[in-house]
Amino acid sequence: MLVLVCTLSDYHQNPFASTHSLDANPFDDPPAQSASAQAAEQTRLEELRRREQDLERREAELNNKAEHIRKHGRNNWPPFLPLIFHSIRDEIPEASRPLVTRLYQLWLVLFGTLIINMVACIFILIAGSSDGGKDLGASIGYLFMISITSFLLWYRPVYNGYMKEQALYYYLYFFFCGFHLVFSVYMIIGVPSTGSAGLIQTIQMFSRHHWVAAILCTIATVGWTLQGVGHAFYYRQIWAHHTAAGHTMEKAKTELATHGAKAYFTRG
Repeated sequence: MLVLVCTLSDYHQNPFASTHSLDANPFDDPPAQSASAQAAEQTRLEELRRREQDLERREAELNNKAEHIRKHGRNNWPPFLPLIFHSIRDEIPEASRPLVTRLYQLWLVLFGTLIINMVACIFILIAGSSDGGKDLGASIGYLFMISITSFLLWYRPVYNGYMKEQALYYYLYFFFCGFHLVFSVYMIIGVPSTGSAGLIQTIQMFSRHHWVAAILCTIATVGWTLQGVGHAFYYRQIWAHHTAAGHTMEKAKTELATHGAKAYFTRG
């Protein structure tokens, strides 16, 4: 009898009913994310966008470099007419980069001072100085001559010296930068008719109440002083480095005999 009751009970059960039916409709919208999950997703998306932008920026930089190399080779300086390759980050050892960077900045100060000096001489001429014509003519000559020769004769040699660690470059730097230090003192003094808007010219312009010329002469004097003192300071540091590295005149002569003038222009 017990067996019969069990059989009848099973008979009334739905044979298609699942014992593992879904508790929720599979076509319903997914449950809303919590605030923390949404914040995490937003952060992930922002990070992906940032990486995408960074990749696009790098791709643009590489394309620009490739186009520059196609047109000019590796040369990148001066920017408006690339003639040489100049990259402190790529060519100077890491330990020497700060010093070479400061020397380059001092050269930029020199270039800016030459421009201000020329403008000051224009106003000295306008102020009625009897030597204004001579000052202006000399200042224009300085702007072109000193800016070019200073870069080639003392900045480039010390740049190559730290890049290649060859004695010849250091001696070129010491020789020509020594002349530049003397020239800086000469320009700081500011003797009339010499093309310098230095100290004497500044005092004369103030005493005659030519204020624009006086202010420009003051700026020029400060520029000459700043770059002169900076060069004197780093001259000593470079001399100490050159001595510690064991560079001698004999080594410089050997390098000159081996490489000749070619060494100045090659990168190796």
